[in-house]
Amino acid sequence: MKLWWRKIAVVFITILTLGIYTPTNLLEVDANKRDDSSVSSSSDLETTSVIEETTQSYNVEDPREAFLGHLHEEAKKLSIEKFGTRIAGKVEDEFSAMILPQMELVLSDLVEHSDIYKDIAITEKPSDGYGERIFNVSNNSTSKTLAKFHVRRENRPLEGYYFNFHYHLSEDGFQKHYHIGDIYWNKNTPPKWMA
Repeated sequence: MKLWWRKIAVVFITILTLGIYTPTNLLEVDANKRDDSSVSSSSDLETTSVIEETTQSYNVEDPREAFLGHLHEEAKKLSIEKFGTRIAGKVEDEFSAMILPQMELVLSDLVEHSDIYKDIAITEKPSDGYGERIFNVSNNSTSKTLAKFHVRRENRPLEGYYFNFHYHLSEDGFQKHYHIGDIYWNKNTPPKWMA
């Protein structure tokens, strides 16, 4: 019998207090809506005055810097293309932070040491499967390859697979590996390039 009296008391108190108690967070949301409407009208006036005060300015970019920017973008695009969707998703951030700046330095150095910088171009697309080539840098006027950028897979015992980024220069007949950096993959075998 006591249990019934408790249930009846709870129902009775619930019916009595229904509508009497209003949560404070609902009142705050309602107040914020009112404040936002008044602020938006005053911010409109401020934006119009700022727009009237702005003046036009033109940036004249150095053509060599613009050309280098284009080369850097092309190098990044071809590198990501080389990785393919399965590899790029896992190593793209590390590549952009560690490897790409080093590649950009080498490209800048090649352009700086060239007599006619506009003759330098990125040629050849990345090789798929198990090939190492990312891209080659050539002089279009002489059709001479200046540098070859590669990435290879290394299976280091007890460590796992690494992607080893390096480049070769024409000065030594493309024999020496100039190390750019390594990115750790996993203990499992990585998928083929461009997969």
